[in-house]
Amino acid sequence: MTRGNQRERDRLKAQKAASSQKSKNGKTGSEMQRDKEQVAQIMRQKQQEAEEKRKAEAAKAGSSSGGGK
Repeated sequence: MTRGNQRERDRLKAQKAASSQKSKNGKTGSEMQRDKEQVAQIMRQKQQEAEEKRKAEAAKAGSSSGGGK
């Protein structure tokens, strides 16, 4: 029931594969901060455009249903 050195070889293979993988984040703190600011600016712009669109639709809906007695 022994596996010989297969377990040891598998362990070394897994260790080698794990060490060769690139780390999750290779950015410096300032690069990460800059990227966060860029994403935040894009999101603010999208939110502003959506808000303007909502206001325009509300104004359009308000003026067209103004009455007709």
